[in-house]
Amino acid sequence: MERVSSARQFAPATDPLGESLHLLRLTGTLYCRAELSAPWGVDVPALEGLMTLQVITAGQCWLEVDGAPPRRLQQGSLALIPHGAPHRLRSSTRARAEPLFEIPVEQVSDRYEIMRYGGGGEVTHVTYAAMRVDHVVARRLVSQLPDVLQIDTWDDDDTGWIHSTLRLISREALALRPGGETIMTRLADVLVVQAIRSWLVSAPEAGRGWLAALRDEHVGRALSAMHRSPERAWSLVSLAREARMSRSAFAARFTELVGEPAMQYLAESRMQLARTHLQQTSEPLADIARRVGYGSEAAFCRAFKRTFGVPPGSVRHAATTPTGPSRPVP
Repeated sequence: MERVSSARQFAPATDPLGESLHLLRLTGTLYCRAELSAPWGVDVPALEGLMTLQVITAGQCWLEVDGAPPRRLQQGSLALIPHGAPHRLRSSTRARAEPLFEIPVEQVSDRYEIMRYGGGGEVTHVTYAAMRVDHVVARRLVSQLPDVLQIDTWDDDDTGWIHSTLRLISREALALRPGGETIMTRLADVLVVQAIRSWLVSAPEAGRGWLAALRDEHVGRALSAMHRSPERAWSLVSLAREARMSRSAFAARFTELVGEPAMQYLAESRMQLARTHLQQTSEPLADIARRVGYGSEAAFCRAFKRTFGVPPGSVRHAATTPTGPSRPVP
């Protein structure tokens, strides 16, 4: 077989929205398998920075998110609450909801719980997950989603696939084998991406704003280039070249679709990426500065403080300060 030269490069991806979905990586995922007998209700508080996913594997229930009418979830329904809003799951709209943290659970592992709760009537099974979105671009994508994303109708093939995925999650959680947590979080990635893809296909609002910019033949190319290589010394001219447009036409179209100028978007994206690296890694500041396109640590620190009001070191210190144990989700 002919050896592939190291100089050969793969062509850049031409699906900017697909690239953004590819960057959707979840961390801190915790699962709960709930066996709930009517009457029952679970009152979940605001979970800042977390996305929650619930899949009804048997029975039915009502989902109530503050400020919205109740939603009926049936077997096979999937609901995604992207922004950690307070919500309640109940067997009926009249059932009393118990505060989440007052309901006992069986702690199977650090990442898996079993909840058995209720009055002994009709049983509903819910697989519940809470997770944190990791990548800056993925967080931007999640910010475009509605307060609740509900999917009730799947193709027959999809329904079987979802149940198989949930069974794999349960198996990994119970077995506690090496690498199990990684497999569980990747399976959660797949479930969430599938839900978001279904919404992108059907929702009218998915064709506006930043999501529309990603789909745009020209602006999408520039966004992908920025997301893929934030360290490059981008200018309006080089971004316009990526977009295959004139400088003035690109600047106007980018602002129209995204809602802010291209260079402002780039600067904000770089700072958000830098903050994530500060919170999640021990990389030296100089390395992080280079990673987000700054030639010197001093210039990076000035830009960071201008954006967030505090120096980079403060963010790193806050991220490493212990806050004590807490049970984040059911």
